[in-house]
Amino acid sequence: MAWGNRSVLTNIALLAYPSSPGLRFLFFLAVSLVYTFIISGNVLIVVSIRTEARLHTPMYCFLGSLSGVEICYTAVVVPHILASTLQSGRTISLLGCAAQMVFFIGLGSADCFLLVAMAYDRYVAICHPLQYPVIVTSALCMRLVVASVVIGLLLSLQLAAFIFSLPFCRSRGIEHFFCDVPPVMRLVCADSHIHEHSVLTAATLAIAVPFFLIAASYACIVATVLKIRSAAGRRRAFSTCSSHLTVVLLQYGCCAFVYLRPNSSYRPKQDQFISLVYTLGTPLLNPLIYTLRNSEMKGAIGRLLSRNCLSQNLQDRGGYHLSGVSSVPAT
Repeated sequence: MAWGNRSVLTNIALLAYPSSPGLRFLFFLAVSLVYTFIISGNVLIVVSIRTEARLHTPMYCFLGSLSGVEICYTAVVVPHILASTLQSGRTISLLGCAAQMVFFIGLGSADCFLLVAMAYDRYVAICHPLQYPVIVTSALCMRLVVASVVIGLLLSLQLAAFIFSLPFCRSRGIEHFFCDVPPVMRLVCADSHIHEHSVLTAATLAIAVPFFLIAASYACIVATVLKIRSAAGRRRAFSTCSSHLTVVLLQYGCCAFVYLRPNSSYRPKQDQFISLVYTLGTPLLNPLIYTLRNSEMKGAIGRLLSRNCLSQNLQDRGGYHLSGVSSVPAT
């Protein structure tokens, strides 16, 4: 990217933050609480899957990887949002804006690709149950996870390189909380229609194509489940997919609304709200959906918390006894 001739635009002002100190404090408090729940919930899922032997299966490998990606995904923008809320001058450097966009879009795309891998896992488990242990191996899971992250970051790197190679206008402010594609594209002075098509093509690769793959896998799953004669078997098969399908609709619904549309339909206030939904809401709801609707995950998290509480109690009692022994006078 030709950073040398970017002297006109070296910093980008983030204009979406509340101007009132009271509103800024409430905004900071709300985002902090949600971010704490996001990190806590996803860390609990990752640690529970890691420590529980019975959860060392492909489905939970994908779920743990999804939670790990979402921890990184929110860490790209939320700490910066919190810091900017408390600052008087809320700006970000051009290079920092590009880096933020690369990792935010890249990890968000990895999220979408991981949901495709999880749909494939469910497809093989329900449509080809006898071949499942042979097809979906631990090695395949790791390759799909790595491929999801690498492809997502490569796509976002190319997209950011393209956007930041365009000429920007003298206006240096975006009506947003962080550097996302739609508000940054509003700074471009060149022919917007040509560049919009390029951005829509990248968004289609990262959003529409994976969604159609998920839809195709679920069409096969539904066709297979409807052939099951037992009503209990059908309920069990659908229950294993319902959590994943709920997350898919949340993730792809928000992403499609923001990225699969022309730049002319951009509405700052509306997009600010939607951006908070897919930046904070979806990573917050994912752990809740997967734990509340999954008895194995609830049991694993409960056992993890019980072990930690028991260990802490033993340490406290041990410290008390030691302090009591040390206080006995020598005879």
